[in-house]
Amino acid sequence: MSRLPPIAESAATDKVAQTYERLREMFEGQPIPGPFLRYGHVPAFLQDTYMNFKKFVWSEGTLDIPSKTLVAIAVAGTLRCGEWLDVLTARARQLGLPETQVSESLAVAASCQMYNVFFKFRELSGSELFSGMSVGLRAHTFAATSLDAKLVELINIAVSDINGCKPCTSGHVEKARHLGVSDEAMLECIQCASTMAAACAFVNAANA
Repeated sequence: MSRLPPIAESAATDKVAQTYERLREMFEGQPIPGPFLRYGHVPAFLQDTYMNFKKFVWSEGTLDIPSKTLVAIAVAGTLRCGEWLDVLTARARQLGLPETQVSESLAVAASCQMYNVFFKFRELSGSELFSGMSVGLRAHTFAATSLDAKLVELINIAVSDINGCKPCTSGHVEKARHLGVSDEAMLECIQCASTMAAACAFVNAANA
């Protein structure tokens, strides 16, 4: 049983009801996704998540909406949040994104986590010995999908940041710049990832 069951729209009052109304507008009259109904237990968090989500995940900015959606899917997958994966996968379908790209964004994120584990070990081991040894891990996924190379690097930046891998984060930032990704686009990618990290953390805790 969930610790924080959804608060139905019919049961919402005051600030929660007001934010639900804004959410209905954002989702163009469609039912409000379940995660937001869980946030109704904490009106301030509901409002923060609505505002951040609308600006950094749902709407176009420096990054286009499809790119933000795939970054958000990669983050939800990394944080193992099934509820948000369902919402974002539905959004991808609505945008006309191929299902393969949803799978590929998850695969890129998973491959990135593989490297995060390896390079964090190098950094945390306290031994220079490992730095001279071959990585030995294969990751053709980074270059063998239908995803644009810039988007692959944005996913890698977001996932590496979430996993706290400094060498991976800095390396992917450098590669993204080499590909022509602006600093503003990278920042917006992290704002998207940060929003989804908070959104997923609440839902995961509610279901723990």
